[in-house]
Amino acid sequence: MIMGGPFTRYGSNLSIVFPGTIGVSNWHGASLDPKLGYMFVNTTDLADVGKVVKNPEGARTPFSRTSPWGTYARFWNPENFWPCQQPPWGQLIAVNVNTGDIAWKTPLGKIPELEAKGVLNTGAPNIGGSISTAGGLVFIAATNDKQLRAFDSKIGKELWSATLDTGGYATPMTYLGKDGRQYVVIVATGGSFYDLTTGDSVIAFALPK
Repeated sequence: MIMGGPFTRYGSNLSIVFPGTIGVSNWHGASLDPKLGYMFVNTTDLADVGKVVKNPEGARTPFSRTSPWGTYARFWNPENFWPCQQPPWGQLIAVNVNTGDIAWKTPLGKIPELEAKGVLNTGAPNIGGSISTAGGLVFIAATNDKQLRAFDSKIGKELWSATLDTGGYATPMTYLGKDGRQYVVIVATGGSFYDLTTGDSVIAFALPK
């Protein structure tokens, strides 16, 4: 297959295209800590595989995208959704919006089967946004390891995690309860691009009274 670096276009031969259609930051957006001046973006490092073929005369479009594995073929093992290139496969990145520099980045997510073999810090494909709080935390689920995590906004250290019923591919929310405590809520339904499990949970977390 042809690989020509970032933003290689599809041609008449099979190409590996970075970033893929569900790679990089995707549509879930970013969160911002205005005090630090940091924007937090989670990314997926995943390529697509494909080529273009000429359509018959009279078709709506002159060419179509295709591959031996379907229209939208990913550069991964389809049995476990592990990308076929060196990790990290998912990251959480803090960008200093005042300078454009990367303040910090850290792998986001884990692959338990690989960690059991001593392969660490792979990150994982992810989809779903983050929120940042005035208390200096970034909350994000997004990964198919069924975790909701809290990171230190300033340095990117993972401070806390909890296991959800299924993957949480929504953006968390936070609110002040009637009891005066701050709550963090995530919808966990699974069933994303990287997850064959499904559920119907809405899960709320708060510090102990």
